[in-house]
Amino acid sequence: MTYVENTFICLAAPLLLAVLCLKKDWRRALIFLLSGMTSCLLSAYVSSYFTMVFKLDPVTASHEIVPAVEEIIKILPVLFYLLVFEPLKKHSISGILMVAVGFATFENVCFMTSNGTGELFDLLIRGFGTGAMHVVCGAMVAVGLFFLWDRAWLRATGLFAVLCTVITFHAVFNVLVSRPGIISWIGSAVPLTILLAGLILLQGKMDFS
Repeated sequence: MTYVENTFICLAAPLLLAVLCLKKDWRRALIFLLSGMTSCLLSAYVSSYFTMVFKLDPVTASHEIVPAVEEIIKILPVLFYLLVFEPLKKHSISGILMVAVGFATFENVCFMTSNGTGELFDLLIRGFGTGAMHVVCGAMVAVGLFFLWDRAWLRATGLFAVLCTVITFHAVFNVLVSRPGIISWIGSAVPLTILLAGLILLQGKMDFS
């Protein structure tokens, strides 16, 4: 096993133990968090496979392959939960956000493990920028499901449209942060700005708890 799998095991083990000890709502949240981390690991495998098949360099793959793979795999745990268990809508929406948080957390840990922890400023930009990007994408999918899931005829087409939107947003983010200097900083600031603006605008209007 590589350091990625070892890191996953070390992070997932205490969370799995906590799942056994907590009450239903907390258990559900942790399961979604673990699902996000697992999705991140699976996305790395799938992205690496397609990168090898199409013989792409890592930068090109991060622009063309990674956004689609990550956003599609990231939504699968919640779709499974929706279709199999038919839960309350608020639980599904909270689940999407927890999957996004788990995904971003594991991705940042792997980045830190492979690139070191010497530059605190760069790590802050990476942590908040990438974390906000994944949460914003999760929130976009959550809002899409909130308005579309009760309309059966809109589920497939609406979900496809939402996925296309978040994949495009993710790809644009990857393009910006791959550039050196100020462009990278702007790219990292965009999702954080969107997230903060959304929280301010939606405060008190939508409750997904």
